[in-house]
Amino acid sequence: FIGTFTIIFIAAGSICADQYLGVANQTRIGPLGIALAYGLAYAAMVIAIGHVSGGHFNPAVTIGFWVVKRLGTFQAIAYSIVQLLAAGVAAYLIRIIIPETAWRPVALGAPVLAQDFTRLHAMALEAALTFFVVFIVFATAGDDADGAPRHVAGLAVGLAIVMGALFGGPFTGAAMNPARAFGPALAAPHWQNQGV
Repeated sequence: FIGTFTIIFIAAGSICADQYLGVANQTRIGPLGIALAYGLAYAAMVIAIGHVSGGHFNPAVTIGFWVVKRLGTFQAIAYSIVQLLAAGVAAYLIRIIIPETAWRPVALGAPVLAQDFTRLHAMALEAALTFFVVFIVFATAGDDADGAPRHVAGLAVGLAIVMGALFGGPFTGAAMNPARAFGPALAAPHWQNQGV
């Protein structure tokens, strides 16, 4: 819960902060700042508490572990419910804390598609970016004895999030995490692109 909460709070919050700075005519943090906030939050959580759950802060990772039978069905369902709950709580807390002028125009960071970017293209892009994240989690933060040390795993997964957010952010918002899309959509409410 804490890991997913932190990641969603920082990722969605950085999008809202960027919007706020733009309205206030200050320098925005921009796509690089948003990508770094998302990736660094993910890396910090993997390093700090990844040993508790294996770094399951993303239902896509949990489903991947379930598919290859490294996680039981009950545990996968329980993890996913907690991840979605944490995302909702994080998004509602952002909504309560920051001004509406900062979160409403960006729908609390819920996925928004670029102009002339179809849902089919968006699904393909999100699938590819999410694959890279899950692949890197499996390669570095898995529960096998040969897994990378936590600090290396956290850095690798965080960098995967940063590179995915830099590429996909302008087109889809680069959620790469169903909880990251769900929480803001629930609190905003903004459900138009949940299929993506």
